[in-house]
Amino acid sequence: MRVLLVEDDLETARFIVKGLKQEGFAVDHAGDGDEGLHLALTGSYDAAVIDIMLPGLDGLTLIDRLRAHGVRTPVIILSAKGSVDDRVRGLQAGGDDYLVKPFAFSELVARIHALIRRSTQQASETTTLTVGDLEMDLVKRKVFRSGKEIPLQPKEFALLEYLMRNAGRVVSKTMIMEHVWDYNFDPQTNVVEARICRLRDKIDRPFKRQLIHTIRGVGYVLEERD
Repeated sequence: MRVLLVEDDLETARFIVKGLKQEGFAVDHAGDGDEGLHLALTGSYDAAVIDIMLPGLDGLTLIDRLRAHGVRTPVIILSAKGSVDDRVRGLQAGGDDYLVKPFAFSELVARIHALIRRSTQQASETTTLTVGDLEMDLVKRKVFRSGKEIPLQPKEFALLEYLMRNAGRVVSKTMIMEHVWDYNFDPQTNVVEARICRLRDKIDRPFKRQLIHTIRGVGYVLEERD
């Protein structure tokens, strides 16, 4: 999953970016409101974390402009101001959640996951993704196939989550790179193929039916086939 962080305090930004990457997220960082607006309007993000006090365009104006442009990316507002009035203003500006500084990083991660779950049609009804006998618990961050738990590294979990959220739909290497990794697509890299291979070793090869399929020249699709 890809997250946009708009935070001008470099120490705080480094802390959040490092932590989110360790959790398997791909992260883009903007140090001011104008850059944040540009990235949010031109990129594709599963969630955004936006500070209120920013150089140039402030956080609330940034969010308001995003919503005016029809961008529905779920947003968590970061602020040192925690009064009820401050929270109300943040939510009225188009924010989806509000987190007061200082905060526990584990809470930020939990809130990001919750926003992403709520923003997807599947997750609006359940906290579990299911394709055939493959099941992903989005709350406990666990994966099972035929009732057997399959341990995954954070990046493997993120890749599988992206495939499962797009079950039945072919996703290209470029789409996977944009949503799961931290860098733009390089046609020379084999990082996607390598990680898909590892994922197959864990969720496909020990079982009779294959779920991850390669569409030659296009990308990959996760689906149950006869």
